[in-house]
Amino acid sequence: MNMKTFSDIAEIKTKLEQCEIHGSFDSHLVCKLPNREIWSGCSVCANEAKSLADREAAEKAKIEKHNRWQRALGEAGIPDRFHSRTLDGYVATSKGQESALRFATEYANDFANVQRTGRSAIFCGKPGTGKTHLSVGIGLKVMNDGCTVLFTTVQRMMRRVKDAWRKDSTESESMVVDLFSSPDLLIVDEIGVQFGSDFEKNMMFDILNERYECRRPTLLLTNLTPSEVKSFLGERIFDRLREDGGQCVPFDWASHRGKV
Repeated sequence: MNMKTFSDIAEIKTKLEQCEIHGSFDSHLVCKLPNREIWSGCSVCANEAKSLADREAAEKAKIEKHNRWQRALGEAGIPDRFHSRTLDGYVATSKGQESALRFATEYANDFANVQRTGRSAIFCGKPGTGKTHLSVGIGLKVMNDGCTVLFTTVQRMMRRVKDAWRKDSTESESMVVDLFSSPDLLIVDEIGVQFGSDFEKNMMFDILNERYECRRPTLLLTNLTPSEVKSFLGERIFDRLREDGGQCVPFDWASHRGKV
């Protein structure tokens, strides 16, 4: 019997081929069909193609996730008016503004740790001092990094909850609470503009407490002072917002609205 040595078998299963991009490589016999043999191609090309396909699949998944999120948000997403309010576009001309910008930049850049702890913040100051600009700038940065962000006002939150009570509503109250509880970052503007009824305070507590328990950070924007915010929101909510390094960021300079 004609016995084949190990080297003979290896020689049959492997041959030297040439890749136009990466040069010579060992091609291996993958499959032997009745009329032809199938040999492997360049492994470097195969790895590069797989990496490209993985990146494209990840990018497609990211886009699909973003589109699904935007469809779910409806009117509660970041308004078109604020889409250009980036952190880089914020002009700080005073020490207070520099401090607020520094906080916002560090908060956005360190958002992985912010998520780990659930650290929240309250931006307190008069209208036109840049609270919305910096909060949206944070939101745009973390959205660009693949996180989900929801920008809304207290009025919109309460209106959406009340709309869920209608007989023809496609949402339940629990679905609305889940919507506001689920994003990686929730930004709530105009704290204190509404009347602050018991219903509103209880609903705010339900949403913020759900986020607190899941360690999901929240940014609150208000024209009130810290003591007024505590009185308005209630001690339970205020204490939760202060945990894990949460803080009030003062915006105590003059309004810039209407200035050139």
